[in-house]
Amino acid sequence: MKFFNYCKVCYDELAHKVTWPTVKELTGSAVLVLTASVIIALVVFGMDFAFEKVMSLVYPG
Repeated sequence: MKFFNYCKVCYDELAHKVTWPTVKELTGSAVLVLTASVIIALVVFGMDFAFEKVMSLVYPG
């Protein structure tokens, strides 16, 4: 009975009390996350490339 009551309360909260984002807000957030991910990936790639070049000077061969 406790589990059933818990499920009922959870559904009520999700259906009536939670403010869901609009499509425009969701799209904006997705674009922001995608942009940040690409920038971070490029920074990591640049650091890896630079580290590889420095290490090839330290350890030639």
